[in-house]
Amino acid sequence: MTDCVFCKIVAGAIPASVVYEDESVVAFMDIGAVNPGHTLVVAKPHVADVFGLDDALAARVFQATARVARAVQAAFSPPGMSVYQANGAPAGQTVMHFHVHVVPRWPGDGMDLVWPVKNPPREELAANAAKIRAALTH
Repeated sequence: MTDCVFCKIVAGAIPASVVYEDESVVAFMDIGAVNPGHTLVVAKPHVADVFGLDDALAARVFQATARVARAVQAAFSPPGMSVYQANGAPAGQTVMHFHVHVVPRWPGDGMDLVWPVKNPPREELAANAAKIRAALTH
């Protein structure tokens, strides 16, 4: 896609500080890094979100994510690591090309991932699980 910044990086039209690349994935430093070592792992084909990944590409992206996370851990020795992926604007996705953030974390770094815990009743959890199981069979 000509207007996608990640497609432009994949094509070499925009420079990036690449840390890993194979036939399916490219990983590079995030220009809006939260902390040193903040890396994006990006599917090379233009796939907007997790729903567009086939199983093979999903496996390759997440294998690369684990590999990059281990390298970031070795290079920066952070006491924590967030691996974050968002789908759609309401979830916080700002570039509509599938990517995973690997973010080394330190106490007080200003990055918060919080949500309101609602503690639904067990019956509601069971009903939701049944809906998901039924969808998995399709």
